[in-house]
Amino acid sequence: MAKKKKIPEKYQRWIDVRKEYHLSHVHIQMARELGMNPQKFGIIANTKQEPLKLSLPEFIEEVYFKHSRKRRPLFCTFSVTIISS
Repeated sequence: MAKKKKIPEKYQRWIDVRKEYHLSHVHIQMARELGMNPQKFGIIANTKQEPLKLSLPEFIEEVYFKHSRKRRPLFCTFSVTIISS
């Protein structure tokens, strides 16, 4: 019986954030490229108490556009990275 490989902790945090805040792989990749901390997403995603804030996916897209002048990455590598490691 083959053993399942355990996902490294640094990737597991991003997987948990993706599930909790309903983000796509592209949003996770953009956030990683920007150097965002996955543990701080709860502070950023506070739209219920502050309705004037952008939602978390919109916020990530806006910051990514300001930083790189691109709307989206050319290709998504987040899921490929986890599968190959």
